[in-house]
Amino acid sequence: MMVYRDSGSRTSRRYLMSYEERVIGVRRHPAVLLPPIALVVGGMIACGAAAATVGALWLWWLWLLAVGWLVWKVFAWSVEFFLVTEHRVMLVTGVLNRNVAMMPVAKVTDIALERSLGGRMLGYGEFILESAGQKQALRNVRHMPYPEQLYFEVSSVIFGSTDESPD
Repeated sequence: MMVYRDSGSRTSRRYLMSYEERVIGVRRHPAVLLPPIALVVGGMIACGAAAATVGALWLWWLWLLAVGWLVWKVFAWSVEFFLVTEHRVMLVTGVLNRNVAMMPVAKVTDIALERSLGGRMLGYGEFILESAGQKQALRNVRHMPYPEQLYFEVSSVIFGSTDESPD
């Protein structure tokens, strides 16, 4: 069994019960940051063109707002993570308001992996968790890195491993 470690290890520990050990813990793929990066780059080009043609230097203040939004998104990405223990599957999100979506491993009836064209090109996928319950706090987990490997690892934790060979 592969155990993933990231710099959020200390942070993720606070969401585990005393009897749980973190088995898998990953951040979402950095591709979640592409829209804010595109906005900042596009805004810089637009502000540069506007400042050169019309002389509207005040537009750069708007661009600084976009840069601030990008910094916020990077920080939010750095504190969000997906955890799988032997008892639960969790997605922890939020900066000021922390949200923990959780599903007991025993309730998971199926896990699917979907990969869009962009996901295949950039190396991410989406997990879709199904459970026997009516309302699910955790169903879609988007932008999962190294999706095939992670899919097999998560499946082996949830449904048990039939592979007896050592790692």
